Amino acid sequence: MSQIHFHMVGTAPFPVAPYSHAAEAGGWVFVTGQLPLDPAAPEAALPAGITAQTRRTMENLREVLESLDLGFGDVAMARVFLTRFQEDYEAMNRVYAEYFEETRRPARTCIGVTALARDARVEIDMVAWRG
Repeated sequence: MSQIHFHMVGTAPFPVAPYSHAAEAGGWVFVTGQLPLDPAAPEAALPAGITAQTRRTMENLREVLESLDLGFGDVAMARVFLTRFQEDYEAMNRVYAEYFEETRRPARTCIGVTALARDARVEIDMVAWRG
């Protein structure tokens, strides 16, 4: 039976609730949903608009992945949560797609939700394979 390792990343945004940035077991790395928080100014206002919020969220995910010697090419699954699904879906997809090679896009679910922490418009979590 494999151990579970819990990771906190000092350069990623400080958690807004009681969780680790990632948990790892058996080669799988489960990255907690990231919000568009600025790690250097966690209390600052969120970026305006879905494009900027998606980019900040993806950069926060990059920070967590890279701190664990992983990258977007290691991501097998992602979940995207949007509070303004109809309004933001296409613009979020444009930014999200920039982070993955066209032939190596992870499986993904995108869900419309009523609210997210800090009044964010987007949150994204990921599952990566260390292999």
